[in-house]
Amino acid sequence: MGLPNVGGPIVTRGGLVFIAPVQERTFRGFDLGTGREVWSVRLPAGGQATPMTYWSGASDRQFVVIAAGGHVPLKTKLGTSLVAYALPKRT
Repeated sequence: MGLPNVGGPIVTRGGLVFIAPVQERTFRGFDLGTGREVWSVRLPAGGQATPMTYWSGASDRQFVVIAAGGHVPLKTKLGTSLVAYALPKRT
């Protein structure tokens, strides 16, 4: 994407790659097999971090999480959010 990165990707067993370390405050999901962007969302602050993932037995869903805290040297919007997104259920 041509912007400075701080953080790295995470890859799910289902073949999705999530990354959010870019300056435009966007959290993106890519298909590992094709490289095609399949999902994106604007974050409340810069997401210069490596995403995390967890499984919730209560909802029977996998979640991907990003810390949206910003980055002073990259001059991104600062914040204190921890944002979680549910992945689609597999059928």
